[in-house]
Amino acid sequence: MSPPRLPLTRALVDALSAGTSRPCGLTVLPRAADGEPAAYPYLVLDSLPGEFSGPSFADWQADAAWTYQVTSIGERADQVQWLGDRVRATLFDRAASCWRTDITAPGLRVIDRELTYDADGEPVDGSRGSIVTYVQRFTVTVTPTA
Repeated sequence: MSPPRLPLTRALVDALSAGTSRPCGLTVLPRAADGEPAAYPYLVLDSLPGEFSGPSFADWQADAAWTYQVTSIGERADQVQWLGDRVRATLFDRAASCWRTDITAPGLRVIDRELTYDADGEPVDGSRGSIVTYVQRFTVTVTPTA
């Protein structure tokens, strides 16, 4: 049986929001406290297909490698490049022999993180003017703790 993905997804949203100091939505644009769309720049996290591996058939505890895409969205290229830098620093910077930012998900232990795609800012035509996006994909491998 594979471990549940939702706890990791929620932990990533929290880690990205805290680490970048910018709001992060899960598959949708984040909202401010008043329900209005968050001010630029912000992040949107999407889940992509995952892979499962691990112990033998008789052992129901399997490791999982889940891929995510985080899109930095802003009004200017410098905003999204700055935010992309903060995403990389939050998820992949190391301090001594451990990750700088813990990703804590109930019932799971993160055993690996890998940045698999890092694009430059790309302009998109918007209804109120142009916006710019910066896409990064990464894979997080977890193992169950229980």
